[in-house]
Amino acid sequence: MSLNAKVETLIGLHFSFGVLIFIVAIIRLYWRLTHGEPKPLDGLPPWQVQSARLVHWLLYLMIFALPIFGWLNASWRGMPVWFFGLFEAPALIPKHAAGWRWTGSVHVFGAEYALLALVGLHVAAGLYHYFIRRDGVLQRMLPGA
Repeated sequence: MSLNAKVETLIGLHFSFGVLIFIVAIIRLYWRLTHGEPKPLDGLPPWQVQSARLVHWLLYLMIFALPIFGWLNASWRGMPVWFFGLFEAPALIPKHAAGWRWTGSVHVFGAEYALLALVGLHVAAGLYHYFIRRDGVLQRMLPGA
C-alpha cells in the first residue's frame, strides 16, 4: 500500500468517526433533553453545580460543532465524506466556495485546544471529587450508576 493510499485511508476513517460522533451526539442530546440532568448532590457549592452545567453544555457544543466544521471543510476541499463505506454525506458547500476556507482552522483549533481543555477540566473535576471530596460524583458518571 502506498503512502498516499494510507493517508487516504486515515482521512476516510477520520471522516467516518466524525460522522459517528455526530450521530452519537444527536442520540446523547436527545437522551439528555428527554431525561433531564441528574439532581446535583447535596452539599455541593453552587459554583461547582453551575461550573459543571457550563462545562457539560460547552462539551455538547463542541461535539456538535467540530464534526460540522470538519464536514464543511471537507466539502470546501472537495473531499467526499463517507461513513465507513456505507453512505456518502452530501457536500454542505461547493468546492472552494468563497469565504469558507477558515472552517478547517476552526475545526483544528476546536479539537486541539478547546475540546481537549474541556475534557481535561472534566476529568480533573471527576478526579477531584473521587480523591479529594470522596462524594460519589465520579461514580455517578460511570455506566450503570
